[in-house]
Amino acid sequence: MKTFKILTIIGIISFAFYSFTTLAQEPWKVPAKYVTMKNPVAPKTDAAIGKSLFTKHCKSCHGAEGFGDGPKAKEMKGDLGDFSSKAFQKQTDGELFYKTSMGRKDMPEFTKKLPSDEDRWLIVNYMRTLAE
Repeated sequence: MKTFKILTIIGIISFAFYSFTTLAQEPWKVPAKYVTMKNPVAPKTDAAIGKSLFTKHCKSCHGAEGFGDGPKAKEMKGDLGDFSSKAFQKQTDGELFYKTSMGRKDMPEFTKKLPSDEDRWLIVNYMRTLAE
């Protein structure tokens, strides 16, 4: 009986450790050329298109207001972020463009779905409107 208790405790601790380590997410590694990249699309340009593209391609995971609470969010393993937060908004447009374009893990690459760089820049501009 004592062995069973010890094994149960070890199992619970192992499961907790495994769960904790799989929830931790590595920071994005954005290449330097993207960090300094300037957005060629003025912020107010085609704002309705940016919102429409976000609604079609991003809302299901990131939510209508970018809180990371979309209907598919529970299926995702990583942190979907809060687009209204200061930490998110502190990123450069180039960083957001890279992440939107290239994706990683649960975040799909959008260069095939949205081959137009301008469309992805319009989404970046829309994400800026989600600030707190």
